[in-house]
Amino acid sequence: MHFSLQLPTDRVEAGEEFVGFEAVAEVSRAAEAAGFDAVFVTDHPFAPDRWLAEGGHQALDPFVVLSTAAAATRRLRVQTHILVAGYRNPFLTARAAASLDVLSGGRLLLGMAAGYLRGEFRALGVDPDERNELADEAIRAIRAAWTGQSVRFRGRHFEARGNTMLPQPVQRPGPPILVGGNSRRAIRRAVELGDGWVPFPSPKTFAPHVRTAAVETLEDLARRIDYAREHAERVGRTAPLEISFSPLSLTVYGRGDYEPGALRDEIAALTDLGVGRLTLGLRGRNRGELLDAIARFGEEVIAPVNRELG
Repeated sequence: MHFSLQLPTDRVEAGEEFVGFEAVAEVSRAAEAAGFDAVFVTDHPFAPDRWLAEGGHQALDPFVVLSTAAAATRRLRVQTHILVAGYRNPFLTARAAASLDVLSGGRLLLGMAAGYLRGEFRALGVDPDERNELADEAIRAIRAAWTGQSVRFRGRHFEARGNTMLPQPVQRPGPPILVGGNSRRAIRRAVELGDGWVPFPSPKTFAPHVRTAAVETLEDLARRIDYAREHAERVGRTAPLEISFSPLSLTVYGRGDYEPGALRDEIAALTDLGVGRLTLGLRGRNRGELLDAIARFGEEVIAPVNRELG
C-alpha cells in the first residue's frame, strides 16, 4: 500500500507556519521519514468567493509547491491531487509536468480530473460545459507532447501543426496519469486514457455540488471498481489500473481523530478491494503538532500495514 499525504498549503491564514518554503520542506521531509510514498496538493487557481465561504480552500500553484517538496527530499514522490484538466492549455500542463519530472528525477504523479467549480472555470475563461471533452483531449495531447516527437494535434481551442517538446520526462512514456472522478464517464476515462483511477469519498448530500456520483461506503466503492473492471475487459485493457482512495474514517482534509486499529482494519478492506494508494490529510494547530502527527501516523499505521502486507 502506498500512502500520499496532503501538504497543508491550503491553510493560508496561518502564513509561513504552513505555507512558507520552510514549512513545505519540513513537512515533506517528515512525510518521507514516516514512510509516506508521496505528498500532494490540490488545484484552485482562482476560487469563487461563495465556494470559499461554504468551506472551500485556497491553493498555491501545484507545480511550484511540488518543486519545493521534491527539492527538499530524495525519494518522496510529488503528486497533483487533482489538477483540473481544462484550466490550462494541455501543452502548458505537459511542459510543467515534464519539467517537474526531470528536475525531481522522475518522481511526479499527475492526478487529473474534469473539475466542477463553474465559477472558477468562468474566471479562467473556460466553458464549464466542455469540461469532460477538455479532460479527454488534454490527456491525449499531454501524452503526445511527452513523446519528444513532432506533434500534430487539433483540440477544441488549439492546434499544434508540428511542434516538439524536449526534454522528455524521466519516466517513460511519462509520469503516471491518475484520473479522478466517481462518475461512469470518469471511470471510462481512467480505464481508456489513464494509468490509475482516483475515486473520491462523496456523501449523497455533497455529490451534486461536486458534479460526481456519491461514494459513501465501501460497498459504493466496490460497485464502481466492478464497473471499472468490466469496462477494462470490454475495451481490452490488460495493463493494471492503480486505484487511489481516501479512507472514509480519515478524509483527505484530515479529521485528526482516527483510531489506529480501526483505520488499519479499513485499510485491509480497501486492499482487498484492489486499492493500492491512500490519499489523506493530517492536522495540527501548528507545524510542530503536524510534524508529530505525521511521525505518529507512520508508527501507528504505515509501518504496521506494511509489515502485514509484507
